[in-house]
Order: sequence, then C-alpha cells, then structure tokens
Amino acid sequence: MLMCAATVAIAQEKTPDTGAPTFVPTVKVSKVLRDGDSIQYMEMSNVYVYPQMTFGSKRQQNSYMRLVKNVKKTLPLAKEVRQILIETAEYLETLPNKKAKDEHMKRVEQSVFREYKPKMKQLTYSQGKLLIKLINRECNSTSYEAIQAFMGPLRAGFWQAFAWAFGASLKKEYDPDGTDRLTERVVLMVEAGQL
Repeated sequence: MLMCAATVAIAQEKTPDTGAPTFVPTVKVSKVLRDGDSIQYMEMSNVYVYPQMTFGSKRQQNSYMRLVKNVKKTLPLAKEVRQILIETAEYLETLPNKKAKDEHMKRVEQSVFREYKPKMKQLTYSQGKLLIKLINRECNSTSYEAIQAFMGPLRAGFWQAFAWAFGASLKKEYDPDGTDRLTERVVLMVEAGQL
C-alpha cells in the first residue's frame, strides 16, 4: 500500500507543466469476506492530475479566471444545444414528408428563441464567441453548418452576416491542440468537477 502511495506522490511531483492531464493510478485496498475467509484485492481507478497553473503576472491570472468563469457559463449552453440538435435530428427522421419537417422546425425555432433568447442576451461578447467555439467542440460541426443543416443556406447566411456585424463568425472552429489549448484544459477540469 505504501509503495502505491509513494508511486502516486512521485508521479504528482514529476508532472510537467504542459497543460495536458497526466494519468495517475490510485489504489484502493479492501478486504472481502467469502466463506469466512478474508481476501485482499486492489481496485485501480483513473485519476487525471493537472499540473499547477503558474502565472507570470496578475494580468495573466485575471485572464485565466475570466476564462474559467466564461467556460462555466457557456459550456452548459453548448451541451444543451448539442442535445437539442440530436433530439431534433432524430425526430425529423420519423416525419413522413418535407411539409411536416418544415412545420416541426418552425415550432423548434420558436421554442428555442423563447427559451434561449434571454440567456443569450446575458452573455458578454467574449462569452458569445466562446459559445460558438464550444458548440463546435460539442457537436463536431460549426454553428454555421448546424444552422445550414436544419434551416437551409439562406438562414445560415443571414445569421453568419449578423454575427459578422458584431465581429464574430459562426464558422469558427475549436482547436484543442492549438489556439484553444488552455480553453480545452479548463473545459476538461470543469467537466471533471475540479473547477
């Protein structure tokens, strides 16, 4: 048991600050009684240890804390969008003709506007841009492609022009290994309940 604890401690100490999680096994030793005998066994579970964040300045720290706050606010919305898209796509497959599909899409659009318009109005500019990228992360397609698939190219073009007027783009892609590396790290930590 002490050997396993020492291994975990050593692995945590030698974790490089690359921003990527490091796999560290944790060990749980238990005794089970079977027919009056006790048997020891070990359960291994995966734990991902994130290296400590070090900041060069107070400004970097504030920027990171703002990113954490923005991810916590927008990630649930991106997950809800993914769920709506999945449910809508599944239901559209069951409808018999184009007219029924168009009527259903109008009802979905009205429902989405009614429910999410107040939430979207509360987002800041940076949160809106982050939401566009997180939707790409969750859905494996850009916001533009999702709108185009459900509402057609004309409506997608309208919303792209609307976003462009505010300095954003619905065609932005999420790059977890490049420009969005820190965002990916924060997202993984939020999903794991570490932030």
